[in-house]
Amino acid sequence: MSSPRKVAIVTGSATGTGAAIAIALAKKDYNVLINYTKSETEARETAKAVEAEGVEVLVFQGDVSRDEDCQNMATAAMDKWGRIDALVNNAGRTKFVSHEDLEGLDAKDFHDIYAVNTIGPFQMTRACAPHLKNSGRGRVVMISSVAGTHGHGSSIAYVASKGGLNSMTKALARALGPEITVNAVCPGMIETRWLREGWGDENYDRNKQAMTKKVPLAKVSQPEDIADAVVWFIEGANVVTGELLMVDGGMHLVS
Repeated sequence: MSSPRKVAIVTGSATGTGAAIAIALAKKDYNVLINYTKSETEARETAKAVEAEGVEVLVFQGDVSRDEDCQNMATAAMDKWGRIDALVNNAGRTKFVSHEDLEGLDAKDFHDIYAVNTIGPFQMTRACAPHLKNSGRGRVVMISSVAGTHGHGSSIAYVASKGGLNSMTKALARALGPEITVNAVCPGMIETRWLREGWGDENYDRNKQAMTKKVPLAKVSQPEDIADAVVWFIEGANVVTGELLMVDGGMHLVS
């Protein structure tokens, strides 16, 4: 029996931006599947925050680079709720390497990053597509990056993976309409633990200050800012598909 409440899957939603998206959708009365690979404790904490909004939650361990895990994730949501209305492809991976350091990346780095950032969203979308179509108003939102449009980012491999994701967003929008819309949110710098760990505390604070001075809005994004954009694509944006929305304080205007 199908749940009367809408259902969203948010990949990589144990912490940071993914957790903020899961909570924001719970506030909009969505049951939410929270996905994690290693951060089980944080995923359980996020699940409690989702449940506090009066909705149901399912915590699922799975790696989006594995097609079997993607298929099982979609099946788990269907088994529990009988429907999938929205998919947010948030799970991401990178390696922090200066773009000038061409020897700092090898083929394995590219394969590992592409597997999560580009192939993973395709596999998740494919696994959920039949159920999203049946919902009558399916929504897919990619969490991409201005790295994919402007060539700046944590590494060249990351930049390339997000560029591929942006192009795939447009291709899937053509392929899955009219039943499903497919759009991407492209953040710049987001104030999260993930970025702090990648840069290190000293570099993080310095880079944040430099970015704050540089961008037109004089601020960097918070996870909740990205969640707001995702909710708009899912709850509104009825005639919008194949779009890349920059949510970066205006970073793309000066980079």
